[in-house]
Amino acid sequence: MTIKHLVLVKVRPDVPEATISEAFGALEALVGVVPGLLSFSAGRNHSPEAAGQAYTHAFVMDFVDIAARDAYLPDPRHSEAAQGLRAIREAEGGVTIVDFTG
Repeated sequence: MTIKHLVLVKVRPDVPEATISEAFGALEALVGVVPGLLSFSAGRNHSPEAAGQAYTHAFVMDFVDIAARDAYLPDPRHSEAAQGLRAIREAEGGVTIVDFTG
């Protein structure tokens, strides 16, 4: 069963759009490289709902199964790509991650 890796991000207000695109691009580049990573989709939060206003951006990665997601997490390519995300997010509460099957 496919697993979705949902990441909600609070990008710092001082980060230029080009830097945000680079950070998400590094993660997207893992599709077809990391075994079992099927797709990547990211974007700015446009929700009018108050509960979602704390997050500026989100992305979803689809993995073929839980084993593929579990192998991705410690993968050095993931660690390298995730450095860009760490560099643009708020230090406190800057990311929330939820994984679900679907």
